[in-house]
Amino acid sequence: MIAPDTQNPVKFDMAVRRAVRPAWAVYGEKALTVLIYLCGISAIVFVLSIFFFVFKEAFPILASKHFSITQFLFSEQWYPTSELNKRYGVLAMLAGTFSVTILAMVIAVPFGLGAAIYISEFCTPKVRETLKIIIELLAAIPSVVWGFIGLTVMSRLIVQYTGAPVGVNILNGGIILALMSVPIIVSIGEDALKAVPDSYREAGLALGATKWQLIRRVLLPAAKTGLLAAVLLGVGRGVGETMAVLMATGHAVHIPTGILDSVRTLTANIAAELGEAPAGSDHYRVLFLTGVLLFTITFVVNLAADLIVRGIRKK
Repeated sequence: MIAPDTQNPVKFDMAVRRAVRPAWAVYGEKALTVLIYLCGISAIVFVLSIFFFVFKEAFPILASKHFSITQFLFSEQWYPTSELNKRYGVLAMLAGTFSVTILAMVIAVPFGLGAAIYISEFCTPKVRETLKIIIELLAAIPSVVWGFIGLTVMSRLIVQYTGAPVGVNILNGGIILALMSVPIIVSIGEDALKAVPDSYREAGLALGATKWQLIRRVLLPAAKTGLLAAVLLGVGRGVGETMAVLMATGHAVHIPTGILDSVRTLTANIAAELGEAPAGSDHYRVLFLTGVLLFTITFVVNLAADLIVRGIRKK
């Protein structure tokens, strides 16, 4: 047995603790380490498993000779139940998905980041806690309830104030998605601003900066990584939302020319038709292929976000 180094108090103390520590504590630490490791890799395993399952169901249609991936991606004709000429084109639904998501982010990002700045820097503690509770309650509202609001309340307001023939359209879906995304952006954005050290604020005020100069030149640059993450999570909520856009956008398959046009999104199309498609049919396989396309879009968005965040950190 090697004698502990009595000349180094830190090493000596650690050696004494190891000597007197019971065996169950040693095995408990090892078990906890293994558990934490498994929890860390479980998310990757689950995501890969889901992707493998979806791709496995979609692969037979990709291998089929009568299916064209070019027509699938670049055709706007979606007639999966036609007796004479079945066509599976998702271009119109891609356009609908991106149009609704972009409009939602145009509305949600300024309001979300503005609310995060207000809660973080201007509120009294009592008002801050009240607003945070309200925001958390908004985040807890089910998407189907938001869909009912868009279908019954927002649609009437849009018809009344815009003169649109129908109230379920891109504008309706964009507003509903914005309301659903704002709580996420506010919560994460406020956390990012609060994570900025108080010494930054004190230094800015000591140099004579006003409150708005402090926010614009000190806090926003310091918290830009967290704020970008908040925005990207909002984008993810918009792309992946299903029930609300199914009820609020009109579910019409065509490429929109304005925000008052009805559209159909990829997620809404899967939700509406998967239950009616015969298992193992081409229609069934194409819907799973649409899920693979959604996975790909999400991966590209996350990869681009990761590259942007890394570039910001290097600066």
